[in-house]
Amino acid sequence: MNKNLTNKKSLFMVLDVLEELNIRYWVDGGWGVDILIGEQTREHRDVDIDFDATFETILIDKLEGLGYQITTDWRPARVELSHPIHGHIDIHPLIISDSGDAKQADLEGGWYHFKAEYFSEALFEGRTIPCISLEAQRLFHSGYELREVDKEDLKKLDSLGNSN
Repeated sequence: MNKNLTNKKSLFMVLDVLEELNIRYWVDGGWGVDILIGEQTREHRDVDIDFDATFETILIDKLEGLGYQITTDWRPARVELSHPIHGHIDIHPLIISDSGDAKQADLEGGWYHFKAEYFSEALFEGRTIPCISLEAQRLFHSGYELREVDKEDLKKLDSLGNSN
């Protein structure tokens, strides 16, 4: 495996860690798109994980114990970790309200707000995986200059219609 990419085995290892630690999470980004589609459609540099911020220290400690190292520390907004075999993880801590809505710190000191319905799940490789909904994926692919890979992901999401 190219050490700069994250494969399915590494994805499932990260999900197993989150579930072992009993952390609420949702897969976002490119893997999130593939999970919604139900199959891997491209190679991925990293796994983007939105998770319950209450467990941030526990999660980072566990990942470091598995050989991940922090490469980008933009707390409280996000932390990126890298592993020589398993590639990169980009974790986004969320403060989750009792209603299921959530917020994530932005780098300017404000907050991004997410509606409870943005949090979904889909079947991928025989496993039901929490992920960001189709609507949220489309929203998260806005407000910045799209790369070619982002444009391709949006085309794939369009093929799903409004079924998710």
